[in-house]
Amino acid sequence: MATEQLEAAARVLESPLEQILAAKTAAAMADVLGCTTVGELLTYFPRRYAERGALADIATAAPGETVTLVGYVVGAHSRYMRSRRGKIYEFELSADPDDAGDVITVSFFNNRSLERVTRGTRLLVSGTVSVYREKRSLSHPDFEILSDDDAPDGTVDVRPVPIYPATKKVTSEHVRHSIRKILTAGLPPVLPDPLPEPLRRAESLMPYGEALQAIHAPEEVKDAYRARHRFKYEEAFLLQAVLATRRAAHQAEPATARPGRPDGVRAAFDARLPFELTAGQRETGTVIGAELAATKPMNRLLQGEVGSGKTVVALRALLQVVDSGAQTAFLAPTEVLAEQHFRSINALLGDLAGAGTLGSDPQAIRVELLTGSMPHSAKKKVLLGLASGEVDLVVGTHALLSENVSFAELGMIVVDEQHRFGVEQRDALRQRSATSPHVLIMTATPIPRTVAMTSFGDLAVSSLTELPAGRRPIASHVVALDSHPGWEQRIWERAREEIDAGRQVFVVCPLIEEPAVADPDAPPRASVESTFAYLQSQPHLAATRTAKLHGGMHSEDKEATMLAFAAGEIDLLVATTVIEVGVDVPNATLMIVLDADRFGVAQLHQLRGRIGRGGHDSLCLLVTSLPEGHPSVERLAKVASTTDGLELSEYDVETRKEGDILGAAQSGGASSLSLLRVVHDRDLIARARQAAFELVRRDPQLAGEPVLRQTIATMDEESKEYLERA
Repeated sequence: MATEQLEAAARVLESPLEQILAAKTAAAMADVLGCTTVGELLTYFPRRYAERGALADIATAAPGETVTLVGYVVGAHSRYMRSRRGKIYEFELSADPDDAGDVITVSFFNNRSLERVTRGTRLLVSGTVSVYREKRSLSHPDFEILSDDDAPDGTVDVRPVPIYPATKKVTSEHVRHSIRKILTAGLPPVLPDPLPEPLRRAESLMPYGEALQAIHAPEEVKDAYRARHRFKYEEAFLLQAVLATRRAAHQAEPATARPGRPDGVRAAFDARLPFELTAGQRETGTVIGAELAATKPMNRLLQGEVGSGKTVVALRALLQVVDSGAQTAFLAPTEVLAEQHFRSINALLGDLAGAGTLGSDPQAIRVELLTGSMPHSAKKKVLLGLASGEVDLVVGTHALLSENVSFAELGMIVVDEQHRFGVEQRDALRQRSATSPHVLIMTATPIPRTVAMTSFGDLAVSSLTELPAGRRPIASHVVALDSHPGWEQRIWERAREEIDAGRQVFVVCPLIEEPAVADPDAPPRASVESTFAYLQSQPHLAATRTAKLHGGMHSEDKEATMLAFAAGEIDLLVATTVIEVGVDVPNATLMIVLDADRFGVAQLHQLRGRIGRGGHDSLCLLVTSLPEGHPSVERLAKVASTTDGLELSEYDVETRKEGDILGAAQSGGASSLSLLRVVHDRDLIARARQAAFELVRRDPQLAGEPVLRQTIATMDEESKEYLERA
């Protein structure tokens, strides 16, 4: 296809909706659906189809039959429902507008668009005939309001009816009629297609224009699903093409090789380790070491359960870079976690940290902490050390991303809990070096293969699956108080037993304090404040050293409480999920999660990882007041049934929308994906990934695929943020 034709066709798709639709309709499509151009509305796809089939006769439609009927409204009624808010709309349909003899009743619930349906309106309805109060009826069928020009010769279009995602302001019918108007106005015979033609042939996919026609106005429903498959593959391919081009761009950037040296601080560190590395730690360390020694920037994701030894692997890599004469940075999402890593790294290094201080090893390096709440004088000292090159390893939060932070020579970045940082934030640190620093990203949230392909596809992935020696398995149980109210007292007796045995206890609550104005219909929820007060009033726990910890506390108070708990000065800690990261207490053996149904699968697994870190048997109690059989209780039972994080993450993806895991906010919102479902479509994603990476390997700049290149270049920033999460 000639370039001029492609450009002309592209201009049609980019034309404003106002050129075809009424101004009011175009404004609604923009405000509610976010569609402002012809191309954007054409990619607002139906969620399903109502198959009309052959038309049936209203007079002979029998109960139990699934039928499509066309008739005139000869009776229209509406009334408010007694048991819930809203209206019921009822219409009597007849084949003859002047004869109310053989009629069928059609009922709808809470569909305000039917307010305009009056006597004489022509309706098409599809559904199953039933009997209600001795009358034949259709309850809440698919429907379409027919206009005079829908069937001027008396015939009716019986093709499948596309049903679009709808809102109160923009109904499926509005979308359907708007898209029909665009298609009737006519599209260019051939439209720019982001899928390369050889790939379309290999996958037996429709061309772009043909697929648009088939998905919105199919002759048969099988045509619609062929088109849907094409767009699903396109979505997967575009995701993977972006990831592939991103990886190619990273690999094309220059990086300085950091091979380390055999007699450096890393060798000294290895010689002093008080434990033996697991096979996974050794293998991963070898792979990372080789990548650091190359002139291409390392860009690797290291995933592993809490306590699997990721920090040791990361520290050995950082020391290799320090041995090569460069500086390193360890980026954590919160001050609590940054301070925890700072303490852990210093503890692991021992006298190999604190360069220049009394008692430090001659090979010692200088390790510093940089957070936003540090005193100005302390910050200034660290900043000067980074700029001069005297600081070898800095552990910090977002403060490291500030413009006033400069490095003499930054060689490597470790990013912990990567999903809490945006792409721009990580790139801000990357750009502090003349050549691209090596990047290691760590996550304790197990990532299913399908999610890894879709969300982290531009990263090489390493996994630590073994737990270090001495770690004991954690027993988990669901405590269902609805059916066993007597168990509540036993929970606190169990806490007393652990404390009497010299152990420590976590109690996790979903709230800091109860809301000032509580919902009278909602059950009360556990809060840190109310639980803390309750436990202090219990005679058998009154003498227990109890403390509370939550995000509303001043950072210094939080730090003091966490240090006291880690030092064994607190027996029982009542906290929110602030303890999800950053607390390492090997002596903690019992975790009680109150209102556990309020937490997600991944969060519960992460919380549970806070115990069982020593050599003692540990127990996690998931407490809920919901009745047994409730879906949330079944979810808790799944968490209790296994400590395999990967198994739980697969379950999480299968039972939640992908948006919960893949979306930009990761807060339970709608999926960033339109048609693609990462679990159901794993094979399709794998094929698209292979095709995209192979194409980019042959043509990194996509010079031979101008439409694909332009499509990727013009993808909106929100989609790119999702794609580039790694």
